[in-house]
Amino acid sequence: MRHFTIIVAAVMLGLPAAASAQAYSCAVPADLPVPRADGPSASQPQRVLPIGSYTLAISWAPQYCRSNARDASAQFQCGRGNRFGFTLHGLWPDGEGEKWPQYCRAADILPPAVIRENLCATPSAQLLQHEWAKHGTCMSDSPKAYFDRATRLFTRLRYPDMNALSRRRLTAGQLASAIARANPGISAEMMRITANRQGWLDEVWLCLDTQTRYARCPTHQGGLAPTKPIKIWRGVR
Repeated sequence: MRHFTIIVAAVMLGLPAAASAQAYSCAVPADLPVPRADGPSASQPQRVLPIGSYTLAISWAPQYCRSNARDASAQFQCGRGNRFGFTLHGLWPDGEGEKWPQYCRAADILPPAVIRENLCATPSAQLLQHEWAKHGTCMSDSPKAYFDRATRLFTRLRYPDMNALSRRRLTAGQLASAIARANPGISAEMMRITANRQGWLDEVWLCLDTQTRYARCPTHQGGLAPTKPIKIWRGVR
């Protein structure tokens, strides 16, 4: 089987410098999974609305795998020798108010080339299909253009030493500040930290304006209060 492998040496060695990528080890198989169609439902209806801003959502993979490692759909991300830190959940269009556009038009099944190109950033073919159907169709006529835009933002991000942060008492505001220090031009007020019910880091949501420049998050978009304690699951590291 032919593989494409990414290994980021600075992260693997645990160096304290900000990491530039979060696929510690990612091998894309020759036989790609084929996603199923995704579309609107009664609980997630189509909404065609003006775009007022964007959210770049990144997920903390060790926590995801802690909760989902036994799921068949998680095997690429959580098994097969692959290891991830932050992964790209998606680039989401926000509305001008509290509602956002979604499922703006019907979405075809993603071409294998698009899945292959993006699987080490978003390690789930079904999630890629979902992101294109729910969010990408409101932003672009082309899945490749949509994912290129999202991954360009994602790959420019830098990260603090998450292993070191996981070993200390931490608040959501301190984590946001640590990420901001690794990314000149981004402040803690430009991101929201989310956690599960047990207080473990789930995702970081970064706020952008209509030109996809980082901006202060709207107050209605929630996230943890800066003083809220948060824990970081580091898996086997």
